[in-house]
Amino acid sequence: MSGSSSVSAMKKVVQQLRMEAGLNHVKVSQAAADLKQFCLQNAQHDPLLTGVSSSTNPFRPQKVCSFS
Repeated sequence: MSGSSSVSAMKKVVQQLRMEAGLNHVKVSQAAADLKQFCLQNAQHDPLLTGVSSSTNPFRPQKVCSFS
């Protein structure tokens, strides 16, 4: 690796570290509590929990028309 590309790579690393140092950190316990609250508040809109009506389900099996 040449000197100029090494310096350029190190500048990118320093820039990334500065950006990460400036991030707002949240405790894992607080993040978990917030996530739990969000899930409980939005559970009634979750189709995995409430199901999907057959009239609005785009993946329902198609009806087969047959003529005798």
